[in-house]
Amino acid sequence: MTLSDWRRQIDEIDRKLVELLNQRSRCALEIGKLNQPEREREVLENAERVNSGPLTNAAIRRLFERIIDEARSAEREAMHLGNVVDKDEKS
Repeated sequence: MTLSDWRRQIDEIDRKLVELLNQRSRCALEIGKLNQPEREREVLENAERVNSGPLTNAAIRRLFERIIDEARSAEREAMHLGNVVDKDEKS
């Protein structure tokens, strides 16, 4: 095989790797969606359990729900920005 042949073979393997890595990432994101409600419930219960006041458990729950919502927003934005960067790099 020539150097060009080897490079073409590596390019093809790299293409397959990118495809598989993206496929794996999509699966991981779906798993994250499935696990989120259970984890959120656990976080809220833990926060209420360690609450010694003066904030009520309801107030603690509302605060942590907001924290979780903002964390989700940041994750979505990071994913969006990552997609924009990825697309820009392809150009």
